[in-house]
Amino acid sequence: MKDAHGHVFKYGDNVDTDVIIPARYLNSSDPKELATHCMEDIDPDFVNRVQAGDIIVATKNFGCGSSREHAPISIKASGVSCVIADTFARIFYRNAINIGLPIIECPEAAANISAGDEVTVNFDTGVITNITTNETYQGQAFPEFMQKIIDCEGLVNYINQK
Repeated sequence: MKDAHGHVFKYGDNVDTDVIIPARYLNSSDPKELATHCMEDIDPDFVNRVQAGDIIVATKNFGCGSSREHAPISIKASGVSCVIADTFARIFYRNAINIGLPIIECPEAAANISAGDEVTVNFDTGVITNITTNETYQGQAFPEFMQKIIDCEGLVNYINQK
């Protein structure tokens, strides 16, 4: 599984699916279209600043709210390589894995990484390195089967490959 490496967009507690992808855009299921509105209601300039490989860091309960898969799809399609949070809403966590978006729970990293920091994530070990501050954090590594799902770009592709 390829490691993540990018600059950080930082958010707080309870970032819900309605601010990740506002309901007014749910008439589309096209990932590229959804990406043009990703984080629009919490960070209107996100889509203009995000670069391929960038990382979202948030604190508690990221992805709470509705169970729509559109939220992790819009994040992944925007180019974000990983989301790190103190905790994730359970349905968001599962939806992210199902569509192949890497996510890692790590309270220490979520508390100490700042917006704009350059960060790498080793998915095999769960080690998160803040290159900007030269600090490392131990996140929860993915089990091998979850790494395979993410490598296949999601659960459906993983199953079809078997």
